[in-house]
Amino acid sequence: MKLRNYTKGLLLICATTAIMSACSENKCTSEEGMKDAMKDAYLIGTALNTPQILGEDSLALQVVTKHFNAVVAENCMKSEVIQPEEGKFDFNLSDKFVEFGEKNNMFITGHTLIWHSQAPAWFFVDSLGNDVSRDVMIERMRTHISTVVGRYKGRVKGWDVVNETIMEDGTFRDSKLVQIIGEDFVKLAFQFAHEADPEAELYYNDYSMSIPEKRDGVIRMVKKMQEAGVRIDGIGMQAHSSITLPDMNEFEKSIEAFASLGVKVMITELDITVLPFPDLNVGADVAKSYEFKPELNPYPTELTDSVSVQLNNRYVEFFELFNKHQDKISRVTFWGVNDSQTWRNNWPVAGRTDYPLLFDRNNKAKGAVQAIINLKKES
Repeated sequence: MKLRNYTKGLLLICATTAIMSACSENKCTSEEGMKDAMKDAYLIGTALNTPQILGEDSLALQVVTKHFNAVVAENCMKSEVIQPEEGKFDFNLSDKFVEFGEKNNMFITGHTLIWHSQAPAWFFVDSLGNDVSRDVMIERMRTHISTVVGRYKGRVKGWDVVNETIMEDGTFRDSKLVQIIGEDFVKLAFQFAHEADPEAELYYNDYSMSIPEKRDGVIRMVKKMQEAGVRIDGIGMQAHSSITLPDMNEFEKSIEAFASLGVKVMITELDITVLPFPDLNVGADVAKSYEFKPELNPYPTELTDSVSVQLNNRYVEFFELFNKHQDKISRVTFWGVNDSQTWRNNWPVAGRTDYPLLFDRNNKAKGAVQAIINLKKES
């Protein structure tokens, strides 16, 4: 679709503002879900949390089965959860997550095998608390990857193998992984994952991917892997966004640049905050935290109509871009189902009320849902 159609999308949103309350009660939405509208373009996915995986959040699960055909594990496959003690793996939640995806014929993505954050305390140190040797760290990484990927061989179709190792300036993050192993920990992680399941797709996933320097850093890393004969199937562009950021032109350049590497491009972790940020350079670094202030929480009980329209318009703008590049994009995944569960309520300022997803706290569709469906029909 040409970008000139973006104006049409905006007009559609503005024209439906007056009946948004009816739409939020699902009175003006079709029986068609987003996954049906996008079936010939790309997968539509969402992250699942613990209550949803356990079947306790039945209303959210109704939204999931209607609108999504792909799922990713929000937390239950992170190393601190799945291997809290060395050699002691807990697959209780991850098994249920995979079973849910299989039962509903969904594309299942495992998130994430190797990440400097949300790793168990023992992972990088010995019994005295000192950093382990390079050989020990490599073996721990190999054991973790082979055990987790091997358990779900042929069932989990894609893995976020490495998460967030490139900084905004394009250099490698100075994590324990780099300090102990070196930059080639990425190559090793992909090799171990491929050995454990040769048929699974393997991805690199990161945030702030529209920043030119970071884009270039990711490209350098991927090219180096490809030249070494290491398999990498896709790049996940985390889309933790706001009403104004990222710049759409730069976001589009990244889609095109990553696709030119011959890999799939996925839009991952999509959400759009409507709240002010204490620091615009925070990216999506989970380690960042700021003090709560009332001015940082301007919509504690409900969102104003004008901001709701801005949010809906922003989602239309994103999907205009995704549809334009549907030949490059294999999946668009939201980071959560509804506003009540979003991590944005507590990051980077704990205790705020945010509205970043397509479904409200009562699992009612916002106006953008039908607009996104209509947008695809018109393309």
